[in-house]
Amino acid sequence: MPGKIKTAIDQILAQRSQGNVNLIAPIKIKLIMKGIDPDRWHEASPDDPAMFLRVENAAKDMGVSLPATQA
Repeated sequence: MPGKIKTAIDQILAQRSQGNVNLIAPIKIKLIMKGIDPDRWHEASPDDPAMFLRVENAAKDMGVSLPATQA
C-alpha cells in the first residue's frame, strides 16, 4: 500500500507539534537532518522499506510512537 511513509511522517509532525503550526518547520528540519525530506513523500509515493525504517528510527528518536505496520 503506497503512502505509508507519508502517513508516518504526518504522524510524527502531528504528535510532535501537538497542533502548533509554528513547530512544524523545526520538526521538518530535524527530519531533513536525519536524511528524510518530508516534502518529497506524498500519498502515491511507493513505499521504500529502507526509508520506512529510517522514518521509524527518527520517530523513536523523537519519542513518537507509530502504529506497528511495516512497509
